[in-house]
Amino acid sequence: MENSLFKFNKNVFLIPILAVVTIWLIYFIEIKYEFNFNKWGIYPKSFKGLRGVFLSPLIHSDSKHLINNTVPLAVLLSGLYFFYQKIATKVLLSGLLFTGILTWSFARPAYHIGASGVIYFLVSFIFFSGIFRKYYRLVALSLIVVFLYGSMVWYILPVEERISWEGHLSGFLVGFVFAFLFRRMGPQTEKFEFSENEEFDQLFDAEGNFNPPVKNEDEDEE
Repeated sequence: MENSLFKFNKNVFLIPILAVVTIWLIYFIEIKYEFNFNKWGIYPKSFKGLRGVFLSPLIHSDSKHLINNTVPLAVLLSGLYFFYQKIATKVLLSGLLFTGILTWSFARPAYHIGASGVIYFLVSFIFFSGIFRKYYRLVALSLIVVFLYGSMVWYILPVEERISWEGHLSGFLVGFVFAFLFRRMGPQTEKFEFSENEEFDQLFDAEGNFNPPVKNEDEDEE
């Protein structure tokens, strides 16, 4: 059962590689041809700024910004497509859309760019999905995510002026909501299945734990 839920498929490698190559290629084009794509980012409460909902994750302000987003984006996308392969694409595209729209709806009047909103969405979704599903492998994944990226939680607050904490907060909130909404989809904890032998089944409780019935002392022995 578990082997069919968690197995390598081409998207575990293909999607992260495609995402990383795309953001690096766009940054290379900016530098090579002296373009500035910042104005294609999310500009809140502006109809024109809506184009950044899908384009902003592809645009980065400088090499440091790009490098900081590259590794977590690749790792988290791999985790999403390995552990949640059946719903990964739906979760990713929907999360990208709603994270962008939420950022657009309340953020400061500035161009918000970078893949960090998506990264915060992935961190939040993967962490809370393991908690909601109570699946030991996914809970272990949640703990790994906390260990690797737990310090990121501070950046959902306005601690630094140049950082789009609004995008981070949007991704975090959308990831939490999606983890709850999709909790019945994808991998689930295995339930104990009873056999056709009723006498044998009575030795176990509903969770599959050995729990034989207590014999009443007042009953006569045959």
